[in-house]
Amino acid sequence: MSDLFISPVQLSLKVSFVTLVVVFIIGTLLAKFMSRKNFKGKTIMETIFMLPLVLPPTVIGFLLIVVFGNSSPIGKWIQSIFDHPVMFTWWAAVIASTVVALPLMYQSAKTGFSEVDIGIEEAARVDGASEWYVFLFVSMPVAYKSLISGAILSFARALGEFGATLMFAGNIPGRTQTMSTAIYMSIESSNMGLAWMLVITMIAISFIMLLAVSFIK
Repeated sequence: MSDLFISPVQLSLKVSFVTLVVVFIIGTLLAKFMSRKNFKGKTIMETIFMLPLVLPPTVIGFLLIVVFGNSSPIGKWIQSIFDHPVMFTWWAAVIASTVVALPLMYQSAKTGFSEVDIGIEEAARVDGASEWYVFLFVSMPVAYKSLISGAILSFARALGEFGATLMFAGNIPGRTQTMSTAIYMSIESSNMGLAWMLVITMIAISFIMLLAVSFIK
């Protein structure tokens, strides 16, 4: 099978799996903290977390370039450590996918943790369990359906990310070209056969992901 098809599929899956690990850890920890805490500015903070769901991809891509670009302090710091800028690498695609997928993981995990009986957690603490033990062996097992659903939806969202990835990671075949950007370029070059193969692959993967979520619920 043509490398024009295999390469974007492999890269998209790699980016999505890495993104999944990142958003699962960050989203779960944030959701656990926010589900039990009330403080001034909480609503504003949560609104910021959810912004990527409604912001245009071009806005997200622009902000990522501003924050992680070669002339930004963070971008220069990353380049000094790895001797290479983060832009136009597959890690840039991971960052873009993480930003757009994190709200889904956060919202789903928060819903799950808010349904955990506080009494169960308190009973575990009374028995001498540490906060990490309560989190890992009491809260997470109770909220597992929401966590798994959020993880699946985040993976699917990362797999389909296009706009921010194109701006921040570029479209370099074999390096940063994901399935979404490959579809776009295939249509631009009138390679409809390749475009159809990629489209069908993405539809099949997304269908399986959504079907899995429906079975979990």
